[in-house]
Amino acid sequence: MKTTKPYNTNFGVLSNLKHDIPAGIAVFLVAVPLCLGIALASGAPLFSGLIAGIIGGLMVPLISHSALGVSGPAAGLAVIVLTAIQELGFETFLLALVVAGIFQTALGVAKAGIIGYFFPSSVISGMLAGIGIIIFIKQIPHALGYDRDYEGDLSFFQVDGYNTFTELAHILNFITPGSVIIALVSLLILILWDLPVMHKHRIFKVLPGSLIAVLSGILISQLLRIYYPEMTLATQHFVSIPVAQNSADLLNQFTFPDFSQLNNPQVYLTALTLAIVASLETLLCVEAADKLDVNKRVTPNKRELIAQGLANSASGLIGGLPITQVIVRSSANIQAGAKTKAAAFVHGLLLLITVILIPALLNLIPLACLAAILFVVGYKLAKPALFIKMYKTGMYHFIPFVATILGLVLTNLLLGIGIGLVIALLCVLLENYKVSGYYHEEHEDKTIIIRLSEQVSFLNKANILRTLDNIPGHSKVIIDATNSRYIDYDVYEIITNFKAEAKSKDIQLQVINLNGYGSLEPATKMSGKAK
Repeated sequence: MKTTKPYNTNFGVLSNLKHDIPAGIAVFLVAVPLCLGIALASGAPLFSGLIAGIIGGLMVPLISHSALGVSGPAAGLAVIVLTAIQELGFETFLLALVVAGIFQTALGVAKAGIIGYFFPSSVISGMLAGIGIIIFIKQIPHALGYDRDYEGDLSFFQVDGYNTFTELAHILNFITPGSVIIALVSLLILILWDLPVMHKHRIFKVLPGSLIAVLSGILISQLLRIYYPEMTLATQHFVSIPVAQNSADLLNQFTFPDFSQLNNPQVYLTALTLAIVASLETLLCVEAADKLDVNKRVTPNKRELIAQGLANSASGLIGGLPITQVIVRSSANIQAGAKTKAAAFVHGLLLLITVILIPALLNLIPLACLAAILFVVGYKLAKPALFIKMYKTGMYHFIPFVATILGLVLTNLLLGIGIGLVIALLCVLLENYKVSGYYHEEHEDKTIIIRLSEQVSFLNKANILRTLDNIPGHSKVIIDATNSRYIDYDVYEIITNFKAEAKSKDIQLQVINLNGYGSLEPATKMSGKAK
């Protein structure tokens, strides 16, 4: 667990603008397609993704003490948002987001930033990998140019008679060649841009692959319109951002929460889910970003949760998506040479300028191009290296990891996480069953010595009981609790019951320093040896 130290103010904002402004521009170029793409994956208006990016860029840096973290809409929440919008409607979902922000702020005030340490890493990794797989699957229709019922139903078995995979086979009858070409070219560019050999050239470091993919998608769509009219993409295959004619028109484009649904219990369940998952994702990103900071500044978790909570409530109030600190943009910020949180603010300011001045340019972006970007996002969340890493950690981590993924893909997000947590708990119990909580040795004179460890909990109960039951009659047994600082009552009761059983089995039993159950003072070391 990391310790929080005061925010380092030695790195002045003004003195580092020469580094932060170029870094902010680089992050902006990465953020534009991601904001649009995540809104697309969430089944929300694309404008809502930009709203979240703007608030994450302008509001969070003013409150947060994260030096290099960048906040905005997160792919890890896309599936939750999609489910909520389908079940509640967009305006009611926005109300849930406002409430989620209040919950998240309360978590920060209550110093609940440590909650991330109590969720098994196997389940968190499985959740993110499962979300990556779902994002990947849900973008296949866009890549093929099919926009009717393209998200389908998040449950594995769908109301239209198809399941997650037969739905994909169904859309093969509605392929748009132009979308396929754009998706393939965009995906090829993104793959090439990520090759290590490309990073040796400065231009590939300055220009993000997502920007080049977007520009290529626009160019291809325009060339198809001019030279191959029969392959021209229809209006529904492009980004659709409202174009404001004046300031009043711009204000009318915002969507506001439906406060009449405050008595709807589903709103609070959705809000709690959003608050917990957003907090976990933020805390994980904070850890990662702090590790990448060459100056090793530590972000206070309490302050970060408060900043994220206030930003989420603000985003919900004007029609935006949930916000978290995000590792893709944070790592891009660090790699671009950012020194302070001014870089994140610059990226938010550029997003705001884009929405106000050039929204028509964004409407030239094909959805197939965003689908390719999200293919890469989904792949990075569920890349094969992650499966290999989890497998090497052992079965007790790998099984909950896989169970969480299968639960997400084959049922839904909440049930999938629940399945993962239950499996993880069972694995913990099995692991503790094997870890006995004591050291068992036998001497040449057949004396059995059982030395209890420092902490003996109820999880060790089954193993200790099994060991005592298997001791043969007419044995010499020493149970030594000298080093124990805590003995659970269940274990204490087993040992005291064994005293009576030992007499019936003619077992010579000696119990040393078993002072009781609960918190024990360090006992004096056992003197002498068993005879």
